[in-house]
Amino acid sequence: MKKPSSKIREEIARLQDQLKAAETREAERIGRIALKAGLGEIEIDEAALQAAFEDIAGRFRGGKGATTGKKNAADGSTGGDTSAAVAPGANSGGTGEA
Repeated sequence: MKKPSSKIREEIARLQDQLKAAETREAERIGRIALKAGLGEIEIDEAALQAAFEDIAGRFRGGKGATTGKKNAADGSTGGDTSAAVAPGANSGGTGEA
């Protein structure tokens, strides 16, 4: 027997709440790590910072992001060249300071 639409809507709402909670936990965890690494003190454009994070994610997903920023751009990330230039400097705090 099929579920009525009201039950499906309730399930969707419950899953959306779970997704929001999971995203909040993940964001807080990544934020704490970024602050410990000193990223809160660096003045950097959000797009460049996102590109650097995408490069880092690529490194951990398949190990390919560390060598080719352009390949990540083909996979849907933006600013592949920027991520390759920003990510190594982000650890030392030297890149992106104005």
